[in-house]
Amino acid sequence: MEVIDFANGSLFKLSAANPKDLAPAVAPLLIEHERIVACFKSVRDFVVFTDKRLIACNVQGMTGRKRDYSSLPYRKVQAFSVETAGHFDMDAELELYFSGLGKVRFEFKGAVDIRPLAQLIAHYAL
Repeated sequence: MEVIDFANGSLFKLSAANPKDLAPAVAPLLIEHERIVACFKSVRDFVVFTDKRLIACNVQGMTGRKRDYSSLPYRKVQAFSVETAGHFDMDAELELYFSGLGKVRFEFKGAVDIRPLAQLIAHYAL
């Protein structure tokens, strides 16, 4: 299964992760002066938000050595929506609509404040 199903809009259930734990996995993909802003992880997969793009990683196989990386630059975002957590629904959601690719949807578990992510995306997409 691919990490992002552009035809249907994938759904991830993500928790906040320490950037120091995931930085080695994405370091070879980063360009000069690109910095990690936030990281989120599901059971095996993870998403890294940098100051230029988001990188989604699908960890595959029994050993987890095979990985599929998707790089989605913010400049390709045509629209996005944010749903913050409430009293009864503790999950927050982020939907991104990419030019020529479709919708990608992320669900964040627990007390994740995704408003800074929305500001980051707006800064680069608008």
